[in-house]
Amino acid sequence: MDRPATAAELFDAIGSAYEDAFGRPPVVDKAVRQLLNELPPASRVLDVGSGTGRPVAEDLTAAGHRVTGLDVSSVMIELAREQVPAATFVHADVREWTSPAESWEAVCAFFPFLQMPREDTEAVLTDIAHWLVPGGLFALITVPRDIEDVPVEFFGRTFHATSFAPEDLVRRVGAAGLEITGTHSEIFTADEPGTPPEEHLLITARKPG
Repeated sequence: MDRPATAAELFDAIGSAYEDAFGRPPVVDKAVRQLLNELPPASRVLDVGSGTGRPVAEDLTAAGHRVTGLDVSSVMIELAREQVPAATFVHADVREWTSPAESWEAVCAFFPFLQMPREDTEAVLTDIAHWLVPGGLFALITVPRDIEDVPVEFFGRTFHATSFAPEDLVRRVGAAGLEITGTHSEIFTADEPGTPPEEHLLITARKPG
């Protein structure tokens, strides 16, 4: 492929192999456990970049929460609907999707920003703050690197990655109107030959009110 893959093309091609290699990074489990400990019963949770539905939507719905997942990949949406029928999955780009104000008790965003321009990430963070109820929870996980539009090889395909240094991303979450409640970083190596170790950064935040 001469041009870099879009997020939809990349994850349509990877499909279930993503779950096999990256299914349960420890930092994702940590974030989900924290949400399960803090959410009121039957909370409405938006999962941005929901992938195959596992483990995030699966674990949250099993605990009685009402989960809606968004993903740009139609293949991932199909897999998620099969694997987690108790949740709702929408084939959509969060940048073009709208939600009423104060309609979610929590929003998860686990790795969806790596293929967005920085200004798009900032706009989505502002949207998320608007969508959360007062006191609502936000959990973000990413690979923190000070890079912009850099070619990256992933599952034999090339995409252009953009991210932020940790302190820059924390600052942007705060600038969106959210109160940072914690950060956690660890190194993860996927079960995929040739995949180098990478840092995973979890940022948790709460909407004031």
